[in-house]
Amino acid sequence: MTTTVSDAAPVKARPLAVAAVAAGTFTIVTSEMLPVGLLTPIGADLGVSDGTAGLMMTAPGLVAAVAAPLITLAARSLDRRVVLCGLMALLAAANLLAALAPGYPVMLAARVLTGVSIGGFWAFAVGLAVRLAPEPLVGRAAATIASGIAVASVLGVPAGTFVSSVAGWRAAFAAVALLAVVLCVALARLLPALPAERPARLSDLWRVWRAGPLRVVLVVTALVVTGHFAAYTYVRPFLEQAAGAGATAVSAVLLGYGVAGVAGNFAAGARAARRPRGVLVTLALLIGAATAALAATPASIGPATALLVLWGVAYGGVSVTLQMWIVRAGGGEAGMAMLTSVFNAAISLGAFAGGRVVDGASAPAVMWLGAGLSLAAAAVAGMSGRRTTSGS
Repeated sequence: MTTTVSDAAPVKARPLAVAAVAAGTFTIVTSEMLPVGLLTPIGADLGVSDGTAGLMMTAPGLVAAVAAPLITLAARSLDRRVVLCGLMALLAAANLLAALAPGYPVMLAARVLTGVSIGGFWAFAVGLAVRLAPEPLVGRAAATIASGIAVASVLGVPAGTFVSSVAGWRAAFAAVALLAVVLCVALARLLPALPAERPARLSDLWRVWRAGPLRVVLVVTALVVTGHFAAYTYVRPFLEQAAGAGATAVSAVLLGYGVAGVAGNFAAGARAARRPRGVLVTLALLIGAATAALAATPASIGPATALLVLWGVAYGGVSVTLQMWIVRAGGGEAGMAMLTSVFNAAISLGAFAGGRVVDGASAPAVMWLGAGLSLAAAAVAGMSGRRTTSGS
């Protein structure tokens, strides 16, 4: 997140532009997470296992991890409005290709294009708050833009699951493609000209890795996000196998998870602005406890739903807490680019590792992997407080 404000003129409040970017983050996250609720039908239709289908999460996460810093460096003098519109148009094309995919290789190609859009969009979106709102409203604007993550969990992923249950999984991807087209037009019309300010340099990215406090944030990010997505990517197979849930029940449970995530986002946000490290320790402990309990609880939809709600509350606050920790540790725009890169690489790694566990053991077994990595993140974050006060 950039904290540099142009000295040329006071920044004019542009609430509609902020709302358009927030809708963009919603669409980006919905596109990335859509396969979570569709793994079983996609796998059955395209003839692959649940674990192999999980590569639909691995591919965009890995590509986004590479795309975030590269697009940040490449888009040196380009107007940020043009960049964001182009990335949203690419997202529309990627989802349309996924909806029309005749086989799994084409689906993976579509997900690669999705990853490029995800990495590039996130590299610039949150930092635009400082250019779309006057100083007193920057914090609110940034929170609004980032809220697309939580809202996508509440509306995007469950809605995609519902559309799939009614009209098939291809219709879910087609619907997101249409939404991306609408957002491309909205961004073009509502965003002002956003010429590049200070271009990012390779040395800025390298500085993030060399700084001790920033490196701790990135390590904790890798652990907690890998653990979360190792388990969360396979929530549908878990609910079907361990709790006997059908498609309607899965949609309802994911909706409850998403609502809990919104509550967790706002509950953690206020506290994370003051003590992000401590908040992250608490969130990681809760995720670890919830996923371990899911693995150990006898098969029943009631207890599973309650634990997923707890999991949603905890994970809902992770993204905003990590962003606040990067800011407090002095990461700036380069720090946010690297956070985006590590975050998406962790999504990819988590989905891949979870798939190997699901195929090699079972869906319930993957919950133990998520629990172990989340508890490791809590331990690293907790021990870092003994060595430094940055972001405590």
